[in-house]
Amino acid sequence: MTLALDQTRANARADHAGIRRWLWIVAGLVFLMVMVGGATRLTGSGLSITEWKPITGAMPPLSADAWAEEFGKYRASPQYQLLNEGMSLGQFQFIYWWEWGHRQLGRFIGLIYLAGFLVVALRRLLPARQTATLFGMGLLLGLQGTIGWIMVASGLQPGMVAVAPVKLTLHLTFAGLFFASVVAFATTLTPLRRIEPVRGRGAAWLLLLLLFVQIALGGLVAGSKAGFTFNSWPLMDGALVPPGSQLFARTPFWENFVDNVALVQFNHRIGAYILFAVALWNVLRLRRAAPGSGSARRSTAIAGLVLAQSALGVVTLLLVVPLWAGLAHQALGFAVLAMGVVHVTRTEQASRG
Repeated sequence: MTLALDQTRANARADHAGIRRWLWIVAGLVFLMVMVGGATRLTGSGLSITEWKPITGAMPPLSADAWAEEFGKYRASPQYQLLNEGMSLGQFQFIYWWEWGHRQLGRFIGLIYLAGFLVVALRRLLPARQTATLFGMGLLLGLQGTIGWIMVASGLQPGMVAVAPVKLTLHLTFAGLFFASVVAFATTLTPLRRIEPVRGRGAAWLLLLLLFVQIALGGLVAGSKAGFTFNSWPLMDGALVPPGSQLFARTPFWENFVDNVALVQFNHRIGAYILFAVALWNVLRLRRAAPGSGSARRSTAIAGLVLAQSALGVVTLLLVVPLWAGLAHQALGFAVLAMGVVHVTRTEQASRG
């Protein structure tokens, strides 16, 4: 019986090895995309291309006249007129290449995903339900690209010098959703090496939910540039909890959660504390209930990553968001997300036997 089970698992691993490699490549590219997107934002490059041309936009300017035309379009934008007036062509080319590279990488991810999906679907390498799931994930990827343009368009409106924080947050969150779906699917196709007890299923889902909430709160911090203010820790402007008059200074009330840099940053701080507390509680609980299990080891790794991510967030804040720290903070955040997704997926696999 044991030999038959081992052979079945070996066959499953062999059958799905190519699909898993494809999915992990896609996940790696999305991870890189998030980093390039962060650099595009931190260098102020995201509004340098003022048009959305999914096909013809793949070609960059190749002549002096083409560069002059692109620069002319940017000079007509509010960001140039209100923030970057007098920018040289060389300075424009610097921010243009960042945004062009970001969009090119998005196109490349779409092509790699489409090619892999067509192979899986046409050769019927997976059951119909899993193939349909991959199709839905492809739609999610397409939606993510559309949200990216909606985000850019919000920054091209009169009086705007940056994209709307809510739309940047949606763009980041949907990137996280697609990334998580790819990691989960790849993990599902990898059979468990050993049977492990089902422990902490609810806590695993709670951790994953909190990770997504924290990523969304981080998107609001990035979109409102809240990281460039209150650059001290653990106090904010000399107080552990800023006064209500500062946290809720805007009207209407809900706008404080999006555009009030004090409340936006405070929420992100509180989110980090809650996330670490839940991760630590989960470790202690699993190490008592199932010591040495895969669940206990994964929960320990997640808690360690959350602690490291929190420490890096503090460093980023204290240094007033240098490029390297901002990108490292974003990268580690998605690494924690990947680990949280693997933890949930493995827990679900164990619960199904």
